[in-house]
Amino acid sequence: MKERRVIISGGGTGGHLYPALVLGRKLRDMDPGLALTFVGSGRGAEREIMTREAVRYVPMRIEGLKGRGRRALKAAALLPGAFLKSLALLVRLRPRLVVGVGGYSSGPIVLLAAWTAVPTLILEQNVRPGFTNRLLIRWVKKAAVAFEASLPCFRGKGVHLGNPVRPEFAALRPKARGGRLSLLVFGGSQGSRVLNRAVAAALPLLAQAKERLTIAHQTGPADLDAVRAGYAAQGFDRAEVAAFFHDMPARFGAADLILCRAGATSCAELIAARKASILVPFAQAADDHQAANAAALQDVGGADVILESELAADRLAARILDFLARPERITDMEDRLAPLKKDSAAGDIARLCFDLMEARR
Repeated sequence: MKERRVIISGGGTGGHLYPALVLGRKLRDMDPGLALTFVGSGRGAEREIMTREAVRYVPMRIEGLKGRGRRALKAAALLPGAFLKSLALLVRLRPRLVVGVGGYSSGPIVLLAAWTAVPTLILEQNVRPGFTNRLLIRWVKKAAVAFEASLPCFRGKGVHLGNPVRPEFAALRPKARGGRLSLLVFGGSQGSRVLNRAVAAALPLLAQAKERLTIAHQTGPADLDAVRAGYAAQGFDRAEVAAFFHDMPARFGAADLILCRAGATSCAELIAARKASILVPFAQAADDHQAANAAALQDVGGADVILESELAADRLAARILDFLARPERITDMEDRLAPLKKDSAAGDIARLCFDLMEARR
């Protein structure tokens, strides 16, 4: 049988990269002879992740257009080169399928693949579809969506299959409640200055309970020293503060409560691991999609949401102390996430990929 070749394109953030890697791993599990090529934006954090994963990776000089003001002119100037490189890849690799996992870097190659009769699939991890996927939906064969509420946006091409996350999250077992509260704080792979500053400001109000709080805080590289100094100044000597945690599934397993943004992959991991959370949606997210993601978890009772405009030290500290005083709330929130969980998302999407390849043949 002729070797199957698949291109998976997209990226710019871990929120797009990790679903791409999980799907790629599942495709290779189902067909060890399948040849995978990942195409991305070439950003530093993306290169680091792809190098660590040791996958075949092609960076693309491309930037986002939406919401960038004058910088959109530079991004537009990069598009012809991105289309030419995408065309060269399609001619050289002759893929049986091209998958777009979201983000601006998926646009050119998915669009060209569709125009040249290569089967195409896009993944939409957010409740509110992103700009690139909204442009692509007219041309692609199918769209795998993470939330059922997204289906009306995809003109009958959408299939509700969930968001592929690393299996280590789904394998986590419920954590027994104790007299302490383990809090995990993170703001994505690059950190969140808003969250970092809010937590630092809340520490004096949490000091009364510091002997019953265990905190692990991923700051991103920019704020690491300042946040560490804030914990030290308030006597939180046992807090673990780092720029990045490479063992995030284990961190989820150790946590009772998670404070984070509402990016698509973070929400998918919370659902897969069934972890109670306080979500602070990124206010500048395109089309305010993080607020929609957060609302999906809040609506079933699986998360508390604090908007950036309402994020104050006293409010944040009060929420954390309430969970410390009422641990049964955490158990209840975990249970309420169960209806959103899709245990077989990666496998179901991989099977759809093979169906599209076979249909073309």
